[in-house]
Amino acid sequence: MKKQERIDRLVGDHAARLSERLQAHRAQLFPPDARKGLRKFTSGEVAKLLGVADAYLRKLHLEGRGPSPEIRTGGRRYYSPSEIIELRQMLEKGAKSVGTYLPGRRGDDHLQVIAVINFKGGSGKTTTAAHLSQKLALDGYRVLAIDLDPQASLSALHGFQPEFDLLDGGTLYDAIRYDDPVPLADVIQKTYFGNLDLIPGNLDLMEFEHDTPRALAERAGNLFFTRIGEKLGEVRDDYDVVVIDCPPQLGFLTMSALSAATAILVTVHPQMLDVMSMCQFLLMTSNLLGVVADAGGDMNYDWLRYVVTRYEPGDGPQNQMVSFMRSLFGDHVLNHPVLKSTAISDAGITKQTLYEVDKAQFSRTTYERAIESLNSVNGEIEGLIQRAWGREGKR
Repeated sequence: MKKQERIDRLVGDHAARLSERLQAHRAQLFPPDARKGLRKFTSGEVAKLLGVADAYLRKLHLEGRGPSPEIRTGGRRYYSPSEIIELRQMLEKGAKSVGTYLPGRRGDDHLQVIAVINFKGGSGKTTTAAHLSQKLALDGYRVLAIDLDPQASLSALHGFQPEFDLLDGGTLYDAIRYDDPVPLADVIQKTYFGNLDLIPGNLDLMEFEHDTPRALAERAGNLFFTRIGEKLGEVRDDYDVVVIDCPPQLGFLTMSALSAATAILVTVHPQMLDVMSMCQFLLMTSNLLGVVADAGGDMNYDWLRYVVTRYEPGDGPQNQMVSFMRSLFGDHVLNHPVLKSTAISDAGITKQTLYEVDKAQFSRTTYERAIESLNSVNGEIEGLIQRAWGREGKR
């Protein structure tokens, strides 16, 4: 008779072996004590980000205005993320209208808090949150990304391996716990994107799911659904947009994030099983948030949108599902989908997004098709942010 194995030991052994291999993989990609960095951008890429002609950037450089780019073979000019911010600040001073190059909050504009959610794994939730956060940062917004998923994929994409880098805490849990919470600023990490900060995640976040029932029973502390919103209030003046990558379940963390949010982005893979799962998710969300609203939670949102992810235009059933969703939800479905692309998945193998990776690694057609898809989706979302501030369209 085959000897049975204790499942706890087997799983623990597998976890240890996998963690060791991932650490070796990270050490191969980056030196042991190094932090992940970001490539420099060509003057053509920077010109497109700023909405000016490349020749204008060359003129600024020749006149000694603005940062001095790195000059490489053939006279090609390259700018770092911090130099792009410097260019934005300089150009904004001479702009005809406010917000041309620095499109973030002004006056009484409220902090935009976007919760990216889905009940089902594989919907592209983290990929969507990462690309949105980075594109907004590149576009001149001050962005805080929060990894609320204990699996911490958003953190890994930005160079954090939780079991090695967060041994003594450092997640949002430390700031929202019921006993001895720390200031939110204590868990915010700078990233290699000049305008993007991150609160990383790890398994510690699950403690909030365990602590909350006890706190509710003991009536200890503030109501659980207000905790994230109250903590964001501590850094409200430091950011224009907060993007929260929610866990793939409707627990106390997700409900607290939804209570703090001003907008909701639901990722949907256009297949029947995924849409059926989303239906159950929406029913549960409606019921639970109704309870939160009755308890005094603010359930008013600037916008809610569904974004179709991993979309294959040549797939007939997917097209039918997208048409079905549009017939049901109308304008609540974003016009542009995120296309399924080997460029996005291949970049992920090296823990990079498409905004980080060198496009020379892909065929021109593959890269441009994928980046155009992402830019279109993120452009739509940026337009929604601007309209929430009372400004029409994208900048």
